[in-house]
Amino acid sequence: MRDTQTSGGDLVLIGEDWVTPSKGDAEMSARRRKRGFMTLKSSPLARKIITFNLLGLIVLVAGVLYLDPGRDGLVQQHERAFVNQAELIADVFEAQITPIGPVNLTTADGLDPVATLEGLDLASGVEVFLFDKSGQLLTTSEGLERRASSLPADEDTSTVITDFLNTIWDGFSSVTTPSRRGADTPVSASDMAQGVASAALGGSTVAQNAADADGNIIFTVATPIQNGGAVLGVVALSSAAGEIDVLVRTQREQVLQMFVVAILVSIGLSLLLANTIANPLSDLAAAAEIGRDNNSRKISPSRVRIPDLTARPDEIGRLSGALRGMLAALYDRIDANEQFAADVAHEIKNPLASLRSAVGTLHVAKRDDQRTKLLEVIEHDVRRLDRLVSDISNASRLDSELVKEEEELFNLMNMLGNLAEHLGKDAREQGVDFFADLPGEPIEITGLEARLAQVFVNLITNAVSFCEEGDAVRIWARKRENRVLVVVEDTGPGIPEQALNKIFNRFYSERPVGQFGDHSGLGLAISKQIVEAHGGVIWAENIRPTDADVTSEPLGARFVVGLPV
Repeated sequence: MRDTQTSGGDLVLIGEDWVTPSKGDAEMSARRRKRGFMTLKSSPLARKIITFNLLGLIVLVAGVLYLDPGRDGLVQQHERAFVNQAELIADVFEAQITPIGPVNLTTADGLDPVATLEGLDLASGVEVFLFDKSGQLLTTSEGLERRASSLPADEDTSTVITDFLNTIWDGFSSVTTPSRRGADTPVSASDMAQGVASAALGGSTVAQNAADADGNIIFTVATPIQNGGAVLGVVALSSAAGEIDVLVRTQREQVLQMFVVAILVSIGLSLLLANTIANPLSDLAAAAEIGRDNNSRKISPSRVRIPDLTARPDEIGRLSGALRGMLAALYDRIDANEQFAADVAHEIKNPLASLRSAVGTLHVAKRDDQRTKLLEVIEHDVRRLDRLVSDISNASRLDSELVKEEEELFNLMNMLGNLAEHLGKDAREQGVDFFADLPGEPIEITGLEARLAQVFVNLITNAVSFCEEGDAVRIWARKRENRVLVVVEDTGPGIPEQALNKIFNRFYSERPVGQFGDHSGLGLAISKQIVEAHGGVIWAENIRPTDADVTSEPLGARFVVGLPV
C-alpha cells in the first residue's frame, strides 16, 4: 500500500519560492529606509507603549513623593536627637551643681549658668535657651562660637533638571496638600522656646514643632534642670528654621535624580520594545497595503509577499506564519479556480463543437437516416452538456457547502449497510454480484453523513459501471486504531498504470468507448475533496495476484477510503 499521508500543501508559505525582487519588495525597502529605527510620528502603537510606560513610572514616583514617608521619619529622628541633646545639656548643668548650699540660677548661687553654657560644644543651627524656675529667660547661646556643621544640606546637590522638577512638584503639592504656613504673626525660635519652657516646669521633657510664616519647620525641645527632685530651671533647644525642609528637599532631589534616570531607561526600553512590536506589525500591514493598492490601481499587480517572521518565538511570529499560511491557501485557491475555469471551458468546448458540427451538417443532410443519426448526436451532446453543467455547478458549490453544513456524530456502518442494500439490488439486476462485509458493531464518526454517502455511492456505482455480467463488487470495512478503512473492490479490467495518479483530477475520465460522454470526470475529484475535508485520505490501486509481480494483469480495481474515528 502506498503512503496514505496527505501532502503538506497547507504549510507552503508565500515568499521563499521567488527569487526575482518584485515591485512590493522595492516599496517595502523604501518604507523601511524612510521609517528608520523608530518613527514616533508614524507609529501610534509606539507612542502608546512609551506613554503608558511613562505614566506608570510617573504615578509611582508621584505616589512616593506624595506619601512622603521620609519626611515623617526625618521629623521623628530629628525630634529624638533634639530630646537626647537637651537632656544631655540638662545633665551637664545638673553635674555643675554644688552639693552644699542653696542653688539659684537667677543669682548664679551654686551654679554659673553663663559659664556652663559657654563651655558647651554646640553645633551650628542649634540655639540653647536657659530659663529659671519662674520661666524668665536667663541666657541664650546667641553669639557663642560653634563647631562646623556636617549636614548634607550644606552641599549643593541640585541640578537644573531637579530644580525644574522640584518647582513642578511644589506647584502640584500646593494644590493637593494643605499649606504648612504658620499664622499671620511670624513665630520666632525664642517665642517657641518660651512656650515649651513653661510646660517643662512641670518636671517633664516637652517637644514641639511648628512652621513659621514661610512654612519652614522649627523644632523646639525643653527639659527641666533638677536637683533633689526640685526644678531649678529649664533648658530649651531650638533648631534653625527650615533645617528639616533642607534635608527633605535633599532626599527629594535624590529621588528625582533617580526618576530622571528611570525615565531615560524607560524611554530607551520602550523604544526597543516598540521597535520589536510596532515595526514588524507595520511591515505586515504595509505588505498587505501594497498588495491592495497594486490590485486596486491595476499597476503591475503581483503576488503579495508577507515578511517571514516565523523565527520569532512570540505572537508576532505566530501572526506572520498564520498570515503567510492564509495567503498561500488563498493563492492556491485562486490558482485552482483559474485551472478549474480553464478546464471547464475546455470540457464545454468539446460537446459544443460536436453540437455545432451536427447542427451545421443537419441543414445539408438529405436522407432521413442521416437526419436521424445527426439528431441522436445532437441529443447525446445536449445530455452531455446538461450533465457537465450540473456536475460543474455541484463541484463549484462544494467548498462553501462543506463549510456551512454542521458535522454530526453518526453510525458509519448503518449508512454503508443501507447503501449496500440499495445499490446491491441495482448491481444484481445488471448481472453483477454484490457482496458486503461490514462489522456487526457500530462505528461512529463525526462528519457530514450525506456528503460521505455521496462518496461511497460514487465509488460503488463506478465499480459496477466497469463490471460486466458475471463480475463482482465487494465493499468491506475495518477499524484500525484511530481510523476506519472502507474498501470498494471490483473484478473489472482494473486501472491503467498511467491513470492511477490522474483519476482523481477534475474532468479526467478513463472509460470504455461505449461509455464516452456519459461521465463528466468530476465524480472522483469531488469524492477526494469531501474525504480530505473530513481529515481522511482516499487512493486507488489495482488488485494483483501477487505483490511481487507488478507486471501481472490486474484482477480488478480497489478504492480505499480512510476516515478518522
